Amino acid sequence: MSDLRELYQDVILEHSKAPRNYGELAAANHKAEGFNPLCGDHFTIYVVVEGGRIRDIRFEGSGCAISKASASMMTQSVKGKTTAEAEELFGRFHKVVTGQAEGNGRGSDLGKLEVFSGVSEFPVRVKCATLAWHTLRAALEGKQDTVSTE
Repeated sequence: MSDLRELYQDVILEHSKAPRNYGELAAANHKAEGFNPLCGDHFTIYVVVEGGRIRDIRFEGSGCAISKASASMMTQSVKGKTTAEAEELFGRFHKVVTGQAEGNGRGSDLGKLEVFSGVSEFPVRVKCATLAWHTLRAALEGKQDTVSTE
């Protein structure tokens, strides 16, 4: 089990240090900001939606290793999916990180996102792991107010 935890930590640290899809997306037709006042995590999510499908997605901002890795992996996971598929994926992700569903390869069907299953043991870190996801939801819904985890 410690090998599995080490792998998970390695994946989170890698995505934190070298996030995928990082930077502004000038062509975005959906955009939202998210802020976690407890730890100062702040991200902007940029999305290009065409025909109900996420054609491109990027993010920028700063945050802890968990929030930045979650944002990075979220962009990889939802790119190319329909907005409904992205919403459904967020629902499954949220259940795993809040401990409402099993993670660690035990039926959550999240793929690489399962690395965040251990977050459920640290409730204050759930907000870090889900900030980008809540911000994506706000962007897709066209909400203008900054998303807050509080």
